[in-house]
Amino acid sequence: MPSPTATAISVPGTIVASRRAATAAMDARECATEPLKTDHFLWTYTEEPHRTRRQAIVKAHPEVTKLCGPEPLTKYLVFFVVALQVSCAYLLRNTSFFSWPFFLTAYIVGATANQNLFLAIHEISHNLAFRSPTGNRLYAIFANLPIGLPYSAAFRPYHLTHHKSLGVDGLDTDLPTALEAFFLNSVFGKAFFCTFQIIFYAVRPMMVYKLPLTQIHLLNIVAQVTFNAVLYKLAGGHAVAYLLLSSFLAGSLHPCAGHFIAEHYVFEKLPTSARDPSLLAPLPETFSYYGPLNALTYNVGLHNEHHDFPAIPWTRLPVLHEMAKEFYQDLPHHKSWVYVIWQFVWDKEVGLWCRVKRKEGGRRVGAGAVWREDELGANEKCTSMSGVK
Repeated sequence: MPSPTATAISVPGTIVASRRAATAAMDARECATEPLKTDHFLWTYTEEPHRTRRQAIVKAHPEVTKLCGPEPLTKYLVFFVVALQVSCAYLLRNTSFFSWPFFLTAYIVGATANQNLFLAIHEISHNLAFRSPTGNRLYAIFANLPIGLPYSAAFRPYHLTHHKSLGVDGLDTDLPTALEAFFLNSVFGKAFFCTFQIIFYAVRPMMVYKLPLTQIHLLNIVAQVTFNAVLYKLAGGHAVAYLLLSSFLAGSLHPCAGHFIAEHYVFEKLPTSARDPSLLAPLPETFSYYGPLNALTYNVGLHNEHHDFPAIPWTRLPVLHEMAKEFYQDLPHHKSWVYVIWQFVWDKEVGLWCRVKRKEGGRRVGAGAVWREDELGANEKCTSMSGVK
């Protein structure tokens, strides 16, 4: 397992931050000394790499900003997948829950469809389905219906905080807690995590910090409860159970669920030089995947590209990659989400500790600052598009 004192690594293709003043580095290290004694996360004192790379790409390719803005195709795909799931639920209304046809339909069709809807909501959270922010909020609630549990309204602020405060301990709820990493630090524990990761991702944010209940949250809850009740009335409990099982399997041992782990867990074997606390080069902390499953998941595999430009929709991320290929071609990336799950479970050097973290008291990234449009998505402030500030 990499040393908890590892603060930096130089990987070909990553953008190396300039050396900070010695006094600032010392302050940062002192602020993070306590966590490093008690856990094995990869603590760093540098700013997250996406803002720096975004600025460099815009400087080299000013035309990249023309890729920003909503993608009209998204709303039609969402409608199709919602209709598909409701149809499957209705057709299985008289099929035994404990039968192979029920399970296989839920795993092959349902889990894939609901994972697609998870990522549609992710896309919509960046205002990339409609130009109107309100239209995006409402359509996210519609996309949420076949998932069975209301979460789209809460997902958005948690996810935008993940972008704004990537790796910041206590703010980025995508980070596993030390308690999770300690108790699940075994083959069995990691297999358990992969099997039930959808539950971890649902519960963890509320344990890190709680959001105020707003009108959009209430509307999300009311709409979901109403939809479930109507479906139960018209098609029975098996129809509702199909949607819930689909959601569970979508975040379990399913090929498309590999993206949850692939995006930010560090699989690179860190060299000894990475353990030198005097270095101030950033650790690689976001990883892309360029395989065929992107076709089913709104190109979420192009994750470095997405974090660099959250206002560019899924259909144009490949264009971004080709346009700025010199910035992406040498970055470490994954070739298979299935292998990601396999390696995560069986590789003793990979686990929940393998996440890059920042301490608020060290290099405060994001917390307490005004959110800018280029860190959120399209039309967030109804001003200019991503990357030009």
